[in-house]
Amino acid sequence: MDYRNFVGGQWLETTDSTPNVNPSDISDILGYAAKAGVDQLDQAIDAAHQAAPGWAASTPQQRFDVLDFVGSELLARKAELGRLLSREEGKTLPEGIGEVARAGQIFKFFAGEALRLAGDRLASVRPGIEVDVTRFPIGVVGLITPWNFPIAIPAWKIAPALCYGNAVILKPAELVPGCAHALIEILSRSGLPEGVVNLVMGRGSQIGPRLVESAKVKAISFTGSVPTGRGIAAACGQHLKKVQLEMGGKNPMVVLDDADLAIAVEASLNGAFFSTGQRCTASSRLVVTEGIHERFVEALAERMQALKVGNALEDGVQMGPVVDERQLQQNLSYVDIAAKQGGKVQGGERLNRDTEGFYMAPALVSETDNAMRINTEEVFGPVASVIRVKDYEEALAVANDTEFGLSAGICTTSLKHASHFKANAEAGMVMVNLPTAGVDYHVPFGGTKGSSFGSREQGRYAAEFYTSVKTAYTLP
Repeated sequence: MDYRNFVGGQWLETTDSTPNVNPSDISDILGYAAKAGVDQLDQAIDAAHQAAPGWAASTPQQRFDVLDFVGSELLARKAELGRLLSREEGKTLPEGIGEVARAGQIFKFFAGEALRLAGDRLASVRPGIEVDVTRFPIGVVGLITPWNFPIAIPAWKIAPALCYGNAVILKPAELVPGCAHALIEILSRSGLPEGVVNLVMGRGSQIGPRLVESAKVKAISFTGSVPTGRGIAAACGQHLKKVQLEMGGKNPMVVLDDADLAIAVEASLNGAFFSTGQRCTASSRLVVTEGIHERFVEALAERMQALKVGNALEDGVQMGPVVDERQLQQNLSYVDIAAKQGGKVQGGERLNRDTEGFYMAPALVSETDNAMRINTEEVFGPVASVIRVKDYEEALAVANDTEFGLSAGICTTSLKHASHFKANAEAGMVMVNLPTAGVDYHVPFGGTKGSSFGSREQGRYAAEFYTSVKTAYTLP
């Protein structure tokens, strides 16, 4: 199949493409994805710029109808599209189907929000004057999305952008063109005017700077690596452009002596190794107090080693492959570095399966300290480290001792410690007796410090990014 770019309501022909490879079976080529150059990107920018005023003037009912149509089709086709997602990115099939369902729910949520667009009417401090505060769309928004959630993250950017009346240019990651193409194909039949939604696939280093720097693009929402995010923030600052960044995480899961061991092990297993650990919210640092440390490490290692690793489409597989060879080699190198720095490694080797793919055993690295590279740098794979601490106070200090601040968790039966941790963990999202990964679609998503920049994504808080506020004064 050819995955083509979609610009101004038309699917464009391309002379350059790249194969879409199944990480569970590299002999399986899903199709070929277009590689846009600057010329096609400029066409998309112009199309979105021309379409933006018309969509900004659309009614709440028009926006509801579009978003509800997309959400309904995603939910109806979740098994089919979930299989595509798992085949393309490497998530297990249940995870792939679940992600598509979440994307559908996101569109449904913002369909409802389109009917609840609200402002404020206030009394002025001056007699006889009325004050109205309203929100209005910002115009053309560039959306740059990663490979690890290839349909959910585009959904949680596109849906609010359209809900609040903006035109969109989607630049997805090169590794996952199939999901982006499928989502845009549904949008192309949703009743949107031509040019409101555009898909431009291609090498980020070639077309990314043009998207960020164009004067016609009024805002950029980016999810990806810290270095790229910082570069985008600098460029947007130079052009006085609105920017929203979701970047890395080095998320702590604190396990206290009083924790329910079974709950702590399952929460840590899920957070660290499900989705092959390829989540910015993954529990990559397990901060464990000394009274429960040995029992926790033994129990978690046993559960980890029992995980079935294999082809993402096979029944019973609990962890699929790493997304590609480059990411696999990076993961393996971090395991090697941890061992050389004194960590005790269980698992973490490359695996062979019936089909040639990028398989890796999950890795647990114990006997580490917070200064080791395994605890300071984001691995983005099925690798978790254990840091032994004396008590809650040290656990909190270690949990906060990081340049990141996306998600943090604690396993405890102490209401006192749970309440204190929720208030004092330096993270945008805090979980108690739950995995650090796994969030709802109707509440804000985002972090602190080096993990996030700008206003929150998802839920009603998405309006802060996708709209601007106007204050109007009237003397009747």
